[in-house]
Amino acid sequence: MKILLFLAAASLFAATPETLLRTAKTGVVELPAGVFEITREITLAPDAHDLEIRAAKAGTTLKAAATFRGRALLAMPAGRNLRITGLTLDGNRDALQAKPLGLPPSDVMFSRFTPDNGILAENVTGLTLKGVAAVNIAGFAVLVNASSKVRLEAITVRDSGSLNLKKRNNTTGGILLEEGTSDFEVLQCKLINIRGNGIWTHSLYTSKRNGKGRIAGNDIVQVARDAIQVGHATQVTVEDNHGRDIGYPASEIDLEGAAFPVGIDTAGNVDQSVYQNNTFDEIDGKCIDLDGFHDGEVSGNTCRNLEDVKSYPFGNFGIIMNNTNPDMQSKNIRILNNTIDGTLFGGIFVIGSGHTVSGNKLSRINMSHCPDTKQFNCLYNPAQPLLLRTGIYLGSGAERPAPAQGNTIEKNEIGGYGMSRGCIAFAPGVKKEANRIEKNDCSDEAQIAWLK
Repeated sequence: MKILLFLAAASLFAATPETLLRTAKTGVVELPAGVFEITREITLAPDAHDLEIRAAKAGTTLKAAATFRGRALLAMPAGRNLRITGLTLDGNRDALQAKPLGLPPSDVMFSRFTPDNGILAENVTGLTLKGVAAVNIAGFAVLVNASSKVRLEAITVRDSGSLNLKKRNNTTGGILLEEGTSDFEVLQCKLINIRGNGIWTHSLYTSKRNGKGRIAGNDIVQVARDAIQVGHATQVTVEDNHGRDIGYPASEIDLEGAAFPVGIDTAGNVDQSVYQNNTFDEIDGKCIDLDGFHDGEVSGNTCRNLEDVKSYPFGNFGIIMNNTNPDMQSKNIRILNNTIDGTLFGGIFVIGSGHTVSGNKLSRINMSHCPDTKQFNCLYNPAQPLLLRTGIYLGSGAERPAPAQGNTIEKNEIGGYGMSRGCIAFAPGVKKEANRIEKNDCSDEAQIAWLK
């Protein structure tokens, strides 16, 4: 009888994940099985090191209670060589009834602004998250700030992100690496039904750029913003990722912020980077946006839009260049052997110099049938009437003047509505002879079908 009483008393005081995690500093911590509600964030010791946290084989879930308050379910304010495997995080998004949240001011990092994240890691050297699952997270599933040697592998994120006052996405829900995070990998992750960006990097303009990273082999399904965004970074490889239903649901696209969805987006100053062998299906926006991208390569990517034109109310170009960031110039980009199948307007928009655009296959360009349509506005810029109905358009600039000159446009196959007469065009002031343009095959696909 005394033994039974002792065992019963011991079970009452069994260690919970919360008590284990708050006191752990080094070694291996095995978490108990079950679902554990928490009302405040669990913060690891700032001097934690060489620490491995393992979920139980039967499953360990940290779930936010309806009264939860905190930056994240699990926070790491510092430390080195921290590893978490198998843990499930349930943000209880609907029960929290979080207030609508906009974007932070331009001088405020997300880790200081966005609450109710899944995992938050700051100033960690050596971070591994493997086999972690996050569901119903109001903030970011994983937010890594100013850390190095980061490996995020086989993470699953579902049904996450919150909205702003206009009921539009506010970028949240996915995986974010910010503020100069370096030596990072995001591999073999699966993200489904994310309101904001899927996987992205971001830094303040005044901060160190993110760098030396790899985003590879991830599967991203249904996001209302970007599948992948490389923001303010250097030496980042984005390869072998797959995305589907980018820009859905349309009601959550951030129209007021002009954040139209993109398969692979770019922001800030990005160089020495490669986007290669990625595939995206059904994009209500752009395939690849190179705003701030320079001295890098975009090759072997495929974007396919196979539905009727009515399915893409926010459709755009296939690949575009831009130069919003004042510290960069659009130069020396290699756009090689990409396949673009179905764009609402043009195929590739080129500004700046030193680019090579070669071997690309553009089909079903100008699905809007500009200028012979009343359904769409074909004069985005009346001074450039050919802009939206051209396969490859050499522009005079974008955010800043940058006339297309010294570029090579060759061996591209371009087909679509009106492409036999509007295959390659030039903005006013841009001279054809200032670029090398040769051996491009241009045709109206309807005529090709008839001949066959």
